[in-house]
Amino acid sequence: MEATRNFLKSIGLPSGDVYDLPISEKRFTDGGQYRFEVPGIQGPKVMEALLEAMDKHGIHLHRVTQTKGIMMLMDNEIIEMVRLAKEAQTDLILAIGPRATTDTSASVNTPEGVRMGYRLRGQEQIVRAVEDVKRALAFGCSSFLVYDEGCLWLLNEMRKAGEIPANCHFKVSAHTGHGNPCSAKLLEMIGANSINPVRDIQLQMLAAMRQAIDIPIDIHTENPASTGGFIRHYEVPEMVRIAAPIYLKTGGSVAQTHSWDSTTDDAKKRAKQVALVKRMLDEYYPDSIQSSRGGNVR
Repeated sequence: MEATRNFLKSIGLPSGDVYDLPISEKRFTDGGQYRFEVPGIQGPKVMEALLEAMDKHGIHLHRVTQTKGIMMLMDNEIIEMVRLAKEAQTDLILAIGPRATTDTSASVNTPEGVRMGYRLRGQEQIVRAVEDVKRALAFGCSSFLVYDEGCLWLLNEMRKAGEIPANCHFKVSAHTGHGNPCSAKLLEMIGANSINPVRDIQLQMLAAMRQAIDIPIDIHTENPASTGGFIRHYEVPEMVRIAAPIYLKTGGSVAQTHSWDSTTDDAKKRAKQVALVKRMLDEYYPDSIQSSRGGNVR
């Protein structure tokens, strides 16, 4: 194994998982180590309830992520979500709608086919995915959740060519199933602005991934029942210490499944989960630096 490990080091990658868990000196552009993200907010009414609840807790929310897809939103809903995000100085991430589970293929619904995740089948689905992005861009949203690596590559090429704005940001979903430094490096190279690794990634694996890339890592601090239901709040201080800059993706335990239709009451429960994570940081890593409101929401 030594030759393999030596080659990894020669190309700037960790030679294995990093068990000594070194402190990450990398930061967001405003100097922060961590930011909060709440996923599964599917429409403007729930988003408004979430932001109001966060204000009551006195915690700034840096990201709101919708997961059902842009094509599932009316124009007025996108416009309202963009407005709410601007007022709250938070980043709105809308998910690309076309995906394996809404395609006509039955494969994804089989025990073997489910492993394809939400990836796109056929070039027409790629075209439709890009159209989803363009539609949201027209209403002022410029951050997107991506489920397919080929689609990510194309969107990055379009961004470089000026076909879509240079300020577009692409977040790679955990549903792509990536969990190692080499995969993370590849995603960064083809245009990812942040990466959500597999939900159960362990600290030593996370530390190795951080050594391989500079872009933020998005980490589930908790999960819906459908993806294991595990809650990792006590690990959060170490996650921040070793993996900064990091988005703490919180509130998932309130949902039963991915793309759960959260109610306004669910939104308040998700805000409470963020407050619980913040308490962990205040207690066990009081010197950690949270990104500020405004300035650079990304």
